[in-house]
Amino acid sequence: MRDNIHTLEVWGDFACFTRPEMKVERFSYPIITPSAARGIFDAIYWDGMRDKEGKREIVRPYFYWQVTRIEILEMPRFIALRRNEVKGVVPGTATLNKWMGGKEQPEPLWADGDDEGKGRTQRQTMALKNVHYRITARIQPRPSHRDQLAKLNASFERRARQGKCFQQPYFGCREFPAFFEYVERDAIGAAVVLLDQHVGWMLYDVFDLANDAPGLDGKPSISVFDATIKGGVVEVPDYGSDLVRKPIKGAVC
Repeated sequence: MRDNIHTLEVWGDFACFTRPEMKVERFSYPIITPSAARGIFDAIYWDGMRDKEGKREIVRPYFYWQVTRIEILEMPRFIALRRNEVKGVVPGTATLNKWMGGKEQPEPLWADGDDEGKGRTQRQTMALKNVHYRITARIQPRPSHRDQLAKLNASFERRARQGKCFQQPYFGCREFPAFFEYVERDAIGAAVVLLDQHVGWMLYDVFDLANDAPGLDGKPSISVFDATIKGGVVEVPDYGSDLVRKPIKGAVC
């Protein structure tokens, strides 16, 4: 750990960081998004789970991961895939809570059936192959837990060095697993690719990271930023920066 800065080297066979404007057919950004990068760090250490009476429960987390730098170690290469996807969608949080509480009978998502609105369909995916990144992030503690920063850093460093994670990290889609290695201080790693590209408006995150419990209320909050690759590196602005466009609270569309 270097002054609350951690770096991971991550790689995998496939990845898909879907552009939201592409609607039904998935089309990946040429590089990993800050949201997907944050998800990899979260999979290793996210302090939003507690043990209570022998059961794991989700609580308000002490911190969130602020991605600061993405280094591209393998030139982006696309691959066209066709996948069978289920047409149905998971219902909202209120319905899921009723299912889990036994108040309503759960309704399955059928992969086959005569109903045109259900079943499965074949969709095109423009994914990435043989991805390799070096990602740097820092722990951003909540105001009430700033005194625990040293403990949080030590816990993540220990887990990452040992290759531990509470769920398999993935590159955009769960069927595209990500593998990781903690980058030690002053380590000489793989060289970044020589790539300069203006990516344009790119998804930053799908939750309000400034919220005390981002994502736990089930409400999405889409943010974007103008991404540019310079010398194979993307410098990611802080979530609170004016460079990150966020929804205006209270605005009516």
